[in-house]
Amino acid sequence: MFIHVDTLVGSGYLMGPRTANFSAATAVSSRQGTSIMTTTRLGDVEIQLVEPVPRPVRWVGQEELLRQILACWTTITDTDLPLCPRLVGKPGMGKTTLAQAAGQAYGKPVFIFQCTMDTRPEDLLVTPVISEKGTIKYHASSLVTAMIVGGVAILDEANRMSEKSWASLAPLLDNRRYVESQIAGVRVESSDDFRCCVTMNDDASTYEIPEYIISRLQPMITLEYPERDDEVAILKYNVDFAPDDLLAMCAEFLQESHRYRLDYSTRDGIHIMRYALKLEDQMGIERNAAFDQAVKQVLGEGADDFEARARGALIDDNMVDFNSFFGALGDAGIDVGDLDDDDDEDDD
Repeated sequence: MFIHVDTLVGSGYLMGPRTANFSAATAVSSRQGTSIMTTTRLGDVEIQLVEPVPRPVRWVGQEELLRQILACWTTITDTDLPLCPRLVGKPGMGKTTLAQAAGQAYGKPVFIFQCTMDTRPEDLLVTPVISEKGTIKYHASSLVTAMIVGGVAILDEANRMSEKSWASLAPLLDNRRYVESQIAGVRVESSDDFRCCVTMNDDASTYEIPEYIISRLQPMITLEYPERDDEVAILKYNVDFAPDDLLAMCAEFLQESHRYRLDYSTRDGIHIMRYALKLEDQMGIERNAAFDQAVKQVLGEGADDFEARARGALIDDNMVDFNSFFGALGDAGIDVGDLDDDDDEDDD
């Protein structure tokens, strides 16, 4: 049934009427503790489910991003399928908060799976656990639980996973919309209400995602640095006991770092403000000095020298790993010594 949704519950936004196939009323119940089944049977196998995320969040600023996620999850006709967007940005930009706020607005329970380099296919799907009686019990992941109950699954920091783990999700992310657990010997079909998105950090500590997976994680929604007013609002929401002068000081510091394209995030600003206030309260340090010390201890020595930090980041980004370079030459059967001999011949 198509209804008008006027308020995005939990997101902090008041929006104009829009047509979508979800109910805003259920978003309220998700914040108050919707009853979720704890076990289910798939064929002859009983599977234990997990609880959804209990604490609601609020998304502040950049309203367009939240609208884009909800647009991805909207189905136009009975045969249309929702999209699974990937949210990309630097660490600390609020990707997980944005995804959870969208899940709240969608009005379904939200489940978050934290991806790591060690994530295995069975971790993503169903894991066997030995009970006290020595029998095997099967526990569904947060992703599979969301599939079964018709919730929203967020694969957080998904580009830390290996290709083997991604391969197990390929049928879920296209029109088949199922996964197969080799451990439990079952196929799990997703509910029609199931929605999914992934977050990805834009940094060097991640795997390259296979193209056949990227083609399924569309569209890409990019989180940029927030504008000053939005950043102040985010800081104030998270540290609501901070005085206005400290809010202004932190916001200006972050905005200046953004102009130099440094990777100082709003999350860093929240930590800086909290620590500065603790230093002021417990050690009697004057506010400006407490802020400077907090910056140094959170972001490192010289963090307030934006120009030097920016130059250093530029050099690091363009450094060539010569060990890897020459190692690749060796793997290709090229002797580096032969290259030197060639240079000598040219000199002659």
